Amino acid sequence: MNSDKKRIAELESKVIRLESIIITLLDKIEGLTHRKNSRNSSVPPSKDENRALKNQSLRAKSDKKVGGQTGHKGTTLKIVENPDQTIEYKPNFCNCCGNDLSNVQEELLLKRQVVDIPVIFPKYTEHRTFKKTCSCGHQNESAFPDNVRSTISYGANIQATIAYMHTRQYLPFERMSEFLKDVCNLPISQGTISNPLNSFALKARPAYDLIAEKVWNEKVVGTDQTGIKVNGKNNWFWTWQSKLSTYVVFSKNRGTATIKANFPEGFQDTVLVHDCWAGHFHTQCKTHRLCTAHLLRELIFLEQCFKSNWATNFKKLLHNALELKKNLNQEHYEHPVSERENIKIALLALLENPLPEKQKKLRAFHKRMIKHQEYILTFLHHFHVPPDNNASERAIRNVKVKQKVSGQFKTENGAQIYAVIRSVTDTCIKNGQNILGAFKTIAILKAE
Repeated sequence: MNSDKKRIAELESKVIRLESIIITLLDKIEGLTHRKNSRNSSVPPSKDENRALKNQSLRAKSDKKVGGQTGHKGTTLKIVENPDQTIEYKPNFCNCCGNDLSNVQEELLLKRQVVDIPVIFPKYTEHRTFKKTCSCGHQNESAFPDNVRSTISYGANIQATIAYMHTRQYLPFERMSEFLKDVCNLPISQGTISNPLNSFALKARPAYDLIAEKVWNEKVVGTDQTGIKVNGKNNWFWTWQSKLSTYVVFSKNRGTATIKANFPEGFQDTVLVHDCWAGHFHTQCKTHRLCTAHLLRELIFLEQCFKSNWATNFKKLLHNALELKKNLNQEHYEHPVSERENIKIALLALLENPLPEKQKKLRAFHKRMIKHQEYILTFLHHFHVPPDNNASERAIRNVKVKQKVSGQFKTENGAQIYAVIRSVTDTCIKNGQNILGAFKTIAILKAE
């Protein structure tokens, strides 16, 4: 009898150990099956077809044909009324009998125009100062303009063009040097390019500070951050942006220290739109708004991983909320709307629904949604609050494009210079301004 009890105890102990091993193996299988793909490992993209991708496009297929759509107003090259140069080809002799036609009145037959860019040559302007002696004996000396500070320097157009190629066209220094030499007949070494770029950034600093102030006073602000390499080390670019302004900063910190350094008072009367990064929730603001696009991508991933009806229903609820947003006008935000109340009730029911213990990723998402449930449908209560944070992603995505085209930044100062000029660039784009024209205006200023 005692031997039977001992045997049972041994078997129970063995079962417990085996269950523990099974749980560990299941976790490993889950990780290998659902997380390892071409985006986070050496697995080639061709083998991703049966794997759930955590970051997918939410764009649905369109029934429109490729190319210009019906009714689209295209643009075409047109002749001008007053060309800069006219070359006339008149027949002077008869092709049949050889008679002289010099004195015969001609008729215009056809005209064609060729538009071209003139060959660019650098223009050197010499500035001279003089002195004059008054009859009283006082010597009067003229002064150079504020932007003429050394024996020879690069002018405003060159500074503006370098800043434009750096932050709008994402060119590395080597290709900028090549362009200036081959196209502009102006040899500038890669090392020298940093000088006018740095000078331009200093002149753009007042505009940069003004952009930060504009963003701080907005009622709706989106924010995001992305990693970047600086001399081989991980660093961060942050953005805070509104409908008409974009403020980008470089930082060595991804946490709240960056937020406090740039907006120490937070955004007291602002709806802050962002993803679920914990640092954003420490920002003081009127309320928060979670990005629906982020939530939908996560739900698609969870739906594929676990064949979860809960994830499917949550996804449908968000799509219904997005559709309702399209149909609400400004007056609807001031009064109760039955459809909005129904969506809120459905959300609460979803969050109260328990999920399987073994589906850890799904349960983690569920727990996070319960914690931040008041921020999921914020966009249905504020007219100007967007349902997603795509504008912030667009504002920060260019940093990754710059890194892909030009490689990593070599210095922290270079990264901050890019942040200053890129803030001005994106703000110009949002306001429909000519970027190069705005840069030329900045370049003629006196550096602080």
